[in-house]
Amino acid sequence: MQNLTPQQIVHELDRYIIGQADAKRAVAVAIRNRWRRQQLDPQMADEVLPKNIVMIGPTGVGKTEIARRLANLTVAPFIKVEASKFTEVGYHGRDVESMVRDLVDQAIAMVRTEQAEQVSEKAQARATESLLDLLLPATPNMVTVTTSSTSGRGYVTTDDSDERRTHTRERLREQLLAGTLDDREVELTITTKPAASVMFANMGLEQMDPDMANMFERIIPEQTKRRRVTVAEARRILIEQETDKLIDREKLTSEAITRTQESGIIFLDEMDKIASPGVGDGKAGGSGSPDISRQGVQRDLLPIVEGSTVTTRHGVVHTDHILFIAAGAFHSASVSDLMPELQGRFPIRVELSALSRDDFVRILTEPGNALTKQQQALLAVEGLEVHFEPASIDAIADLAAKANSMLENIGARRLVTIVEKVFEQINFDAPQRADRGETSITITADFVREQVASIVQDEDLSRFVL
Repeated sequence: MQNLTPQQIVHELDRYIIGQADAKRAVAVAIRNRWRRQQLDPQMADEVLPKNIVMIGPTGVGKTEIARRLANLTVAPFIKVEASKFTEVGYHGRDVESMVRDLVDQAIAMVRTEQAEQVSEKAQARATESLLDLLLPATPNMVTVTTSSTSGRGYVTTDDSDERRTHTRERLREQLLAGTLDDREVELTITTKPAASVMFANMGLEQMDPDMANMFERIIPEQTKRRRVTVAEARRILIEQETDKLIDREKLTSEAITRTQESGIIFLDEMDKIASPGVGDGKAGGSGSPDISRQGVQRDLLPIVEGSTVTTRHGVVHTDHILFIAAGAFHSASVSDLMPELQGRFPIRVELSALSRDDFVRILTEPGNALTKQQQALLAVEGLEVHFEPASIDAIADLAAKANSMLENIGARRLVTIVEKVFEQINFDAPQRADRGETSITITADFVREQVASIVQDEDLSRFVL
């Protein structure tokens, strides 16, 4: 985990997320406390539990983005889970422990990528040698038999074929590294093993006992087939195969489980969907109400959030120090409607404010991944340079704010709809514009309103278009 101060974390989040200072401060402190815990004596560190967070706010204000950017910033395994999906099937839905298994899989992929980079040079060298063997198959040395006319005895001499072969191999190596042989075809033996999770998907393998799942994976036979592929494709395949051979599987699994336990982040979205009004006050819904399912999910979530042991096919994972960030709009329910035991496991609660028209202006201009900058980059591929007049940014923000006030307030996601509508015809005509020699487009406020205003004014139409 990187040694970032809370101020540095907030500064990095500010590059992509507008406003929501309280939520940024809360997650920054939570991440810093993780680093502090790792500096403690192991005995004390075990006693320091993560301060889980509940983010309360309407959709589209940055809850998910804060958690996702935080995970990228700290290079931590991260998954997003909709809590409501655990209620979809019967009373229990999907096994809640599956989110921990998914987090471990994410950590496995992350650590494997890091280890692959470490052995990349050696894997490429081995792949190159394998390709040279395919391009120049091994052949026995040429043998010449000479008979002495005086003695009648024969003796064996070898010509310089070894030297010629070495010279040819080095020439092929130069061409291979230069890329001149990329289009040439070679015959490659490819060994694959179908994933058990795919073959037994309908049987619910992900919820099967890990030992049973591992048994299924072991009994699935490897499939070997020969294919003719280009040298470029063969190089990629061989590098992957050599990388797999060089990676230490035990070290990979151990590191992934440790990273999951020490720095994993699980984002529980739609937490308000499993809150049952009255449950926090000790009242329960009727026996026939959907509250039964919601309460069941809360009871299943409780031990995971409290800290328990989850058995995965990669090994045992302890969830005591995984950071849980819950989020929800909490319009028809409140955090206090969750089970008291579950409430107590989310001690930090922050409220995110709805986005205003001024926030929309900043979202369109300040972040490094702003929608306007994305459109400029996309159309630059076609050779078109896009310029936004300041008034056009104001017009897009005004229309988004108006649409949110008239329709369902979906926050910054409304900007995506508005911007796409503004550029709908431009995106369609871009290749023809480039063919006509056009190199620049200027977006004005009048153009924005011309594309969108009539739709916003027609409330019935805007419900379908915006």
